[in-house]
Amino acid sequence: MPDTATPDSTGLPGAAAYEPTERTVPSRARQRAAYDKETVHSILDAAYLCHLGFVRDGAPVVLPTLFGRIGDRLYVHGSTGSRPLRATGAADPGLAVCVTVTHLDGLVLARSAFHHSMNYRSVVVHGTARTVTDPEERRVALDAIVDQVVPGRSRDSRPADTKELAATAVIRLDLDEVSAKIRTGGPNDEPEDLALPHWAGVIPVARSYGTPVPSDDLDPAVRLPDYLTALQGDGAGRPGSS
Repeated sequence: MPDTATPDSTGLPGAAAYEPTERTVPSRARQRAAYDKETVHSILDAAYLCHLGFVRDGAPVVLPTLFGRIGDRLYVHGSTGSRPLRATGAADPGLAVCVTVTHLDGLVLARSAFHHSMNYRSVVVHGTARTVTDPEERRVALDAIVDQVVPGRSRDSRPADTKELAATAVIRLDLDEVSAKIRTGGPNDEPEDLALPHWAGVIPVARSYGTPVPSDDLDPAVRLPDYLTALQGDGAGRPGSS
């Protein structure tokens, strides 16, 4: 793997790629795996929904939740009463978690049922989540989570007040054990199936945004901000995403 130092999104020098580990090397289709930070970060930055997995009372639990990325860290927020968020601060060394992010880019239809597949971009992160207690880091993290959903939104909304902050927990997960996995292209049919009279190919799948619907109680004088106008019809993601 590359070992040259390049600036990350924080502007600080860092390794150009994440080091593969036993948990981040896939058992199948290893040629689809990627560890370079540019690829991993672009997949994360084009998303805002992740799935947070952990073990509770001896059983696996997976929760969908919003997240934000700052450099080589992911931040997730939730209620201070949430059991997984309480567990991250209950004792050292925190809570062992697995976070996944996936983009579905296409449905791959083959001539055989066996070779049907999907085109996708995904990231899997293993690590230990810890509660963020520093007030400034919490503020920056919460802004990052809001801006992960809609870039620029944190500057165009009221910040959380003391009561709201007291009810909100933030956890941090360092990007250490990380891998991306990507599939592109058409179906991989068997040579003997190519003459079969079944349609084969890819149905592209893209995210899009409709026209924003104003709240019933919105002051008519409040205009639609440019960052929301830019979302409409954007099938590739959000402004600034890859």
